[in-house]
Amino acid sequence: MTYLQLAACFLAAAAVCGIALTVASRRYGPRPAAVGLTILALFLLTAVFDTVMIATGLFHYSPAHLLGLHIGLAPIEDFAYPLAGALLLPPLWTALRARRRARAHPGEGDGEERA
Repeated sequence: MTYLQLAACFLAAAAVCGIALTVASRRYGPRPAAVGLTILALFLLTAVFDTVMIATGLFHYSPAHLLGLHIGLAPIEDFAYPLAGALLLPPLWTALRARRRARAHPGEGDGEERA
C-alpha cells in the first residue's frame, strides 16, 4: 500500500463521517470560509514543520511509496491528514455541542442556536 492510498482511505473516512455528522445534527454546520481558512493555515504549518522535521532527519519516507510531488521537503501525501482533520473536526464539534445543549435543556425545541 502506498502513502497516497493510505491517505486516501483516511481522508475518505473523515469526509464521510463529517458529512454524516453535519446531516445528523440538522443544524447549521461550520462556516465554509472558516473551514477554508483552517485548511490554509494547516497546510502552511504542515509544509513548514514537515520540511523542518525531514531536513533534521527525524523521519524519512520510502521513495518507492511516494507519488513524487513535494512542497518543500514534505510529500504531497502528508497534506491529506490536516485536510481530513479540518473536514471532520468542525462537524464533530458542532454535533457534540448540540448534544450537550440538548442534555442541558431537554424541553427546548429546534429553534436558533445560542452563542
